[in-house]
Amino acid sequence: MAATTQQNALDQLVLEERDGKIITLRLNRPDRLNALNADLARELVHALIRAGEDKRIGAIRLIGAGRAFCAGGDLELLLRLRKRKDSKELEDLLVAGKEICLVIAGMPKPVIAAVNGPAAGGGMNLAMACDIRVASDQAKFAEAFAQIGLYPDFGGTFFLPRLVGRARAAELFWTSTKLSAEDALRMGIVSRVIPAAQFEEETKKITQDLAAAAPLSVRDSKHAMTSNNRAELTAALDEEIRLQIHCFQSEDCLEGLNAFMEKRKPNFRGH
Repeated sequence: MAATTQQNALDQLVLEERDGKIITLRLNRPDRLNALNADLARELVHALIRAGEDKRIGAIRLIGAGRAFCAGGDLELLLRLRKRKDSKELEDLLVAGKEICLVIAGMPKPVIAAVNGPAAGGGMNLAMACDIRVASDQAKFAEAFAQIGLYPDFGGTFFLPRLVGRARAAELFWTSTKLSAEDALRMGIVSRVIPAAQFEEETKKITQDLAAAAPLSVRDSKHAMTSNNRAELTAALDEEIRLQIHCFQSEDCLEGLNAFMEKRKPNFRGH
């Protein structure tokens, strides 16, 4: 069956592209490197729920439009909100991020993150929330929340230490270290690296292979790998919401966001 795009690319933040037994969910803010805001996150929640409930779909591919996977939170928006001391929209985004992580963990189908380009902050954590991650050789990864005075989100504090170990996760959270696709492969963050020229075709084939697996076997094995950790994941996500809002309201966060926009080093004071 030929691939079809279900929505108009001009006005949808998440495009749904069906092709046989697979669906591609494409983050669609390419002019902002698919940076996360509450509207995009809510659309992704609903798209994931629809895909999870659709009996015709066997596997889901998550990818970004344009040259990035997801640049994380929209820092220009966060700076405007911080200057107004308005944390409501940030809380909406974080709650939607929690729902995304729990929907992926709870659905009986595999979700593959096809990291086609930069994945930073919440964008890196969104990829880690998926069952499988593959990267283009053009992909880059970074956490660096501490460089803008924020606490990690989208499940990062749960997923990253389990993938790379506590000490390495701490280094990634607390420094501005940027990882290449090969670095991410060596650390176990992704399972393979694919040349950019073949990335769309190869990741679609991987997703089709996942969709061809016996549904009951996939459902039960995924449940076995995720069910025991669900309460811990939920608790981590709730703590991320609480502590990111706490950090967001700090003077250090305002300084970090201003420094990022002004392309200078921040001068943090611990308050």
